[in-house]
Amino acid sequence: MKIPEDITTSQVAAAIEEYIFSARDRAILKRRLIDGICFEPLAEEFDMSVRQIKDIVYKGQDKVFRHL
Repeated sequence: MKIPEDITTSQVAAAIEEYIFSARDRAILKRRLIDGICFEPLAEEFDMSVRQIKDIVYKGQDKVFRHL
């Protein structure tokens, strides 16, 4: 999901910090939503499967964007 144009990356980062409680999930969401890293490199970086990364990103971004 691309960040909507009316929302800044600093707003997204603040929402991630406030609403995502797992430090690992916060790091993954920041790398994906702010840095734009694809799923496969994230899976390698965090030593997880692509499916696990996608689950974290999709659930987390839903939660973050509901609050923005």
